[in-house]
Amino acid sequence: MGLRLTEIKKLEGTITLKSGLHIGSGDTEMHIGGIDSPVIKHIHTLEPYIPGSSLKGKVRSLLEMESGLMVKTGGDVVSSSTISKVEDEKQKDKCKAILKIFGSSGADIEDETAFGPTRAYFSDCYLNKEWKNKAEKNRWLLTEQKSENVINRINGTAEHPRFIERVPEGTQFDFLITFRNLENGEEYLFDVLLCGIKLLEMDALGGSGSRGYGRIAFSFNKDMEINERFKSLDPFIYLNKQAKES
Repeated sequence: MGLRLTEIKKLEGTITLKSGLHIGSGDTEMHIGGIDSPVIKHIHTLEPYIPGSSLKGKVRSLLEMESGLMVKTGGDVVSSSTISKVEDEKQKDKCKAILKIFGSSGADIEDETAFGPTRAYFSDCYLNKEWKNKAEKNRWLLTEQKSENVINRINGTAEHPRFIERVPEGTQFDFLITFRNLENGEEYLFDVLLCGIKLLEMDALGGSGSRGYGRIAFSFNKDMEINERFKSLDPFIYLNKQAKES
């Protein structure tokens, strides 16, 4: 298999929040009267951002869910050992595509030789400068506190209140995803990545997606062709069509 780098493609643009977003900071320190679950913020500016790892992890997990491979992994991430557990050729092809795009752990020694290096790289997403200037001019807060409760099913009262920090709807972040194309006739992997991003837009990012959090929309800067393709893209049709042809 040829592994000569022939092209580095860029997917860049803006992520617009369609509902409040919560990506936790992992801060376990509790403050009386404070927020129970803060969002992740840049350590210097204290501004919220979207980690590239959150984007990559959710896009990959959605592609794995679409492939039906989770039954074979018991909930773990797909690895090269997953292939030997799969009999369906379409699923095998999808598994290989996921490993080529996202890579696998260092313990998965077959990956580097069989599938080559990771193709997709996800950068951290910081506040869009134009939106940030607009927010400062209008004195908009960069985060909001949302109170959540458990409803007692018998008497209908709210119990166990907690305060969740979210980035408000309408906030915009810049994103950059780079894709390394290798000389092995597998340019379709870029389209599989695009399908994964579309699945994310159809689903949710961060925590509490089932309660309406984390709805987002992607807009690709100055690339009308990608924008039009993305708008009309049906990832379920494309991914299964590609599996049939491979």
